[in-house]
Amino acid sequence: QVQLVESGGGMVQPGGSLRLSCEASGRTSSISRMGWYRQTPGKQRELVAWITRRGQTNYNNSVKGRFTISSDNAKNMVYLQMTSLSPEDTAVYYCNADIFLPAYQEYFGRGTQVTVSS
Repeated sequence: QVQLVESGGGMVQPGGSLRLSCEASGRTSSISRMGWYRQTPGKQRELVAWITRRGQTNYNNSVKGRFTISSDNAKNMVYLQMTSLSPEDTAVYYCNADIFLPAYQEYFGRGTQVTVSS
């Protein structure tokens, strides 16, 4: 089992910035990839970005150039630096961890609310 706890959400004005953090505990040595998803009411959860243990990253096109994902493997932490935020970024953001071997498992945190509003 992997436990994930997010922090850093809140309310920010359009054009502002926020940094989300997520701490993993439990079977952290088995984690291959960590990332962030987001979800708004009535919509499916969508990938925001992920990062592998080797530092490979992938971003949703809608956040490229504005968001940066990073990690500290020694601390079992993953971060999401969000800049140039717009109201369309308003969502609950979920931390995610994927284990690939010996079988695929995915874990999500409880989520943190990000609200972009003037």
